[in-house]
Amino acid sequence: MQADGSIAAFVDGYSVNLGQLSTAAMDRARSLTDGLPLASLAGKSAIAREVDVLVHRLARHGLLEYRLSFPHAGQDLVVIEPQVPEYWPQRAKLGESDTVVLSRFAYLRRRGNETVLESPRAGALFRIGDPAIAATLVALSQPQKISGLRRHVAAFNLDLLELLLDSQFLLKLNAESGDGLRVNEGDGNLVLWDFHDLVFHTRSTEGRQANPVGSTFAYASVVSPPPAVRPPWPGKEIDLRKLPTSDPISPFAKLLRERHSVRDFDDENPVTLAELARFLDTTARVLSEWKSDANFEGSPEITYSTRPYPSAGSAYELELYLAVSNCEGLARGLYHYDAGGHALVAIGVSAQQLQALSAAAEFAMDAPGPPQVLITIAARFGRISWKYSSIAYSLILKDVGSMIQTFYLAATDMGLGGCAIGTSNIDLFAKMTGLEFHVEGPVGQFALGRGRKPEAPR
Repeated sequence: MQADGSIAAFVDGYSVNLGQLSTAAMDRARSLTDGLPLASLAGKSAIAREVDVLVHRLARHGLLEYRLSFPHAGQDLVVIEPQVPEYWPQRAKLGESDTVVLSRFAYLRRRGNETVLESPRAGALFRIGDPAIAATLVALSQPQKISGLRRHVAAFNLDLLELLLDSQFLLKLNAESGDGLRVNEGDGNLVLWDFHDLVFHTRSTEGRQANPVGSTFAYASVVSPPPAVRPPWPGKEIDLRKLPTSDPISPFAKLLRERHSVRDFDDENPVTLAELARFLDTTARVLSEWKSDANFEGSPEITYSTRPYPSAGSAYELELYLAVSNCEGLARGLYHYDAGGHALVAIGVSAQQLQALSAAAEFAMDAPGPPQVLITIAARFGRISWKYSSIAYSLILKDVGSMIQTFYLAATDMGLGGCAIGTSNIDLFAKMTGLEFHVEGPVGQFALGRGRKPEAPR
């Protein structure tokens, strides 16, 4: 309870204001410590409505878990841990004649002393409390009819199956669905994803997981940090410093050595639209387009492009989205860079979404203010995975590295400042663009602007 009568939740040193509640609603809300039945939120009384609002506010901040328990037994069959703020447990209806199978993206693993069921497609993970349920999940690796499961599975629980179906851990098959082993995930774009690639994408970004991300120094109390420079290998050394070098140093070598990250931007003298156009022309513009010959009988003709940075298989799957906060000659907003036409196209987003994107970048950089232009590097995943198996996502990340180095060098050459950013929120990007996270999504970010000059000593 706060001094103004509102209530707040405190988690890991942060506070979340939850508004005001009546005394009676506060008494009911205290039951959340042990568990409050969802059915109790559906009442029409003023208290029920107040508690329902409170619970949904807690859910939006990821402060709730959901328990599926045996009545009066005290044992949790499953505890559901939301991974996205919008998650709310829903049951997708299943009938006796329906056939279900586990998604090929679902996986069961040990986490500490617990067993958890996860999927990059799901908005929550399921903590398994009953070993018999794990056996049921194994049975669901093959398509099973609900009526058959009810007869032959000891831990049959229709509520659980319907929760798993709603969270996309399970698929419902029909006569047109085939065996469900690869293609039928309810979205044809998922055919192009290997299991490990989609897991890597969702677990190495923000937006679809509730794990700590970034510089948490998780192992600082366990092991010492590795040295900045690797100790030399034993053996005879060939000293390269004695060999002659070019004198004076070449402009390109000088550019490489001058490259550095800039996190503090001069908002009194922002980057201009003309400079931004030159930067994009130098680093990302399509220089030419061409078509391949058929590599084998029946193969389709493939189109390719040439751009200033290297790309695996000349796929050039990367797309640029610019969140503009302060650019002379360009209105604040989100833009897509049309690399073929060398043009910017505005995308309608809310001010709150744009602010959230910039604020996240500012926090990730530990900067004193937002970037003047935040470039989100997104990937059209299918452009790579259509050709490459097992290594598709790793190739995308290699391409991102090449592009970011290109950005750094161009910014340095133009006298601008830039900084690579290690995190991105794939769920926020999906909401802003309307693109499904597995079709086209963020794989890197780069802050661009005019760096603030250090003050001269007095």
